[in-house]
Amino acid sequence: MPVSMTEREFEELVSDALDTIPTELAEAMNNVVVLVDGHHPEEPDLLGLYEGVALTDRDTMYAGALPDTITIYRDPLLQMCSDRDQVIDEVAITVVHEIAHHFGIDDAWLHAHGWG
Repeated sequence: MPVSMTEREFEELVSDALDTIPTELAEAMNNVVVLVDGHHPEEPDLLGLYEGVALTDRDTMYAGALPDTITIYRDPLLQMCSDRDQVIDEVAITVVHEIAHHFGIDDAWLHAHGWG
């Protein structure tokens, strides 16, 4: 049975997960916004999504670009978890996973190191 949680409660968990990012990494994040949405319209089981140009791929042509986006999807995360503690853990993993993409880290490395 999925975990029941208000949108606000879930957003606070995402905020709490962001607060655990080490200061030097948080300060290195550039031109990126973190959003929460119910689910991805085309991939309803997707937990999170990074859209943009990773810091490692940016060059002088990047100037003036709109912010990259990290979207954390509430519904699939709540559906896959059996209790609040598991939601907290999965939200943290998903936030770190998507931030890692902002830093140019790929899925293969993330899965191999337990952040998949």
